[in-house]
Amino acid sequence: MILTYHGGACVKASAGDTTIVLGPVSKGSKSFKPANFGANIAFISLNHPDMNGTEEVRGRPRKDDTEGAVNGAGKEPFIITGPGEYEVSDISAAGFSSGSVYGGHELINTIYSIHFDGLSVLYLGACGDAQLPKEVLEMDAPDVLILPVGGNGALSPADAQKVAVKLEAKIVIPILYDDKTLKTFLKEASSEDVKPVDKLTIKPRDLAGKESETIVLSV
Repeated sequence: MILTYHGGACVKASAGDTTIVLGPVSKGSKSFKPANFGANIAFISLNHPDMNGTEEVRGRPRKDDTEGAVNGAGKEPFIITGPGEYEVSDISAAGFSSGSVYGGHELINTIYSIHFDGLSVLYLGACGDAQLPKEVLEMDAPDVLILPVGGNGALSPADAQKVAVKLEAKIVIPILYDDKTLKTFLKEASSEDVKPVDKLTIKPRDLAGKESETIVLSV
């Protein structure tokens, strides 16, 4: 699996010919650049322009690909927008409701547990409540935890670290950060020396011995 960060709460995960996107930024966002790539599956955690850009991840046909079937090119993505259980191709996922006041408004945020390419990914979206749903807390520890750390109605850096400790993920990836909140989160996580990387390429065998390793993906 290859993970890249595209600003806001938007993370792209690719493996083989399949691309999923978490929280794609829409053209209506006033804070972040809209997503600009095709995806097979789009997970929308919050109905807000910063992370509901389904139009922006529609497949774009490639001139050299008449079938248009490479990494979502030329295809309409399967869109997942709320709680429930889902099976799409070889990907299974479950969504759970959580609270958020992202942008100053009370909204329902969906936390997604996703199994893709042999890895378990827990995506918190714009979750603003450190008291996670019971179902989430009772799950096995995720391989990869993607969580907001920038406040603004989502988790603050301090609360994000408390949640990360509870969930005991092998790898922790912060989103929805700016320079200040990222610095604060890294200090809370005792990871001040972590340097941003352009992408994370990971396989199940790479997780041996990892415990709450923070990885910052640059935009």
